[in-house]
Amino acid sequence: MSYILFSLIHFMASNFIIIRECSSLFWIFLPLYIVGNFFPTFRLPHTQRLKNCAKGKALLIEFLGSTALSLALFILSFTGILSIDTIFENPKLWIINTLSAIILEAIVFWNGMLRIFFSSEQLGIKMRVIAVICGMIPIVHLIVLGWMIQIVSDEIITENRKIILDRQRHTQQICATKYPVLMVHGVFFRDFRYFNYWGRIPKALETNGARIFYGNHQSAASIETSACELAARIREIIQETGCDKVNIIAHSKGGLDCRRALNLPGTAEHVATLTTINTPHRGCEFADYLLTKIPQAEQETVAKTYNAALKKLGDSDPDFLAAVNNLTASFCKNFNNMFPDVAGVMYQSIGSKLNKSAGGRFPLNFTYHLAKCFDGANDGLVGETSFPWGSSYQMLTVKGTRGISHGDMIDLNRENISEFDVREFYVQLVADLKQRGY
Repeated sequence: MSYILFSLIHFMASNFIIIRECSSLFWIFLPLYIVGNFFPTFRLPHTQRLKNCAKGKALLIEFLGSTALSLALFILSFTGILSIDTIFENPKLWIINTLSAIILEAIVFWNGMLRIFFSSEQLGIKMRVIAVICGMIPIVHLIVLGWMIQIVSDEIITENRKIILDRQRHTQQICATKYPVLMVHGVFFRDFRYFNYWGRIPKALETNGARIFYGNHQSAASIETSACELAARIREIIQETGCDKVNIIAHSKGGLDCRRALNLPGTAEHVATLTTINTPHRGCEFADYLLTKIPQAEQETVAKTYNAALKKLGDSDPDFLAAVNNLTASFCKNFNNMFPDVAGVMYQSIGSKLNKSAGGRFPLNFTYHLAKCFDGANDGLVGETSFPWGSSYQMLTVKGTRGISHGDMIDLNRENISEFDVREFYVQLVADLKQRGY
């Protein structure tokens, strides 16, 4: 049924006492009821989570409609435009009707609000906090509610289209590459135990036929140490799958780790392609600056705290300072001279940039200014000039003030970005590898 029809139903239920005492009002509702039937019923999405989102959104829209009708009824009655003599003769009925309307409308509201609060992925913590804070502020709470409804509505449409698209091309298995895909994380993050580094990307790839493996290396270590771990991981995958090679997709420092791994004996022969995502191939100038300005004692204190925490999470020998120093422009200059590309491996690179600092989530909205001062246009961490590497390079951004951040490129916040579907980007990236015979 349409939102209009259900708004009327909620309105009549909330004001059942007045409706009962003034049956002539039903002739007002009848035309609206008929018009409501001309509106198509909304199609429920394809997953239970999205169904809950859709039902919650519908209830909130119907709450707004029925509440507006209830207010109009009270205003028309008290101003005398709408005369209900039976009710005026017994004021208690007004009180009872008002209380019942508040209670029944509240049930509709909280039913809808709780559904979207617990099922929507796009509202985020920020929006939920705003909703709680502004919930009791007149007018403002209606604006926030409208904002929330729009976010959920966009989420339902986007996710539903994604599901339909994947179902339509399921038999094609466009990501079923000749060689499995090894996804390599960047510095200070993990892809095993307690954290999902790549967000919704792996599921999208596997849905379209890809075989996915992860680097499983430490969160922070020198390039040399990480390269040795990755070389061993590649051998494990080769042995496990029986394939001759792997396709590597590496993000951030992971791209440098993989380039070094390819120069280790017996590794490059098992790698078909290396695609680096937002990798600082030429380092970060602001890293050089910070390391010269922050006292050594403070650096060691931060490193000690970080290393101790990551050991508890499973890293065998984390080295915070080694990882940071390997990201400087001075280090990367020497690194590039020492470790050239290996023949027989296809290298390609991808980068992105924020258009303004406000486009990034914390802390990238702050580091954007620092990176811009030293490295120019950047993704919140890495300068645009540092991204290109290999035989082909692609630069990504979107219109407006947002842009695409370092974290957006790995779906860090699980956020749907207008004009950029990160999941579909990776699907097409791997599909291209398949078409090229990899």
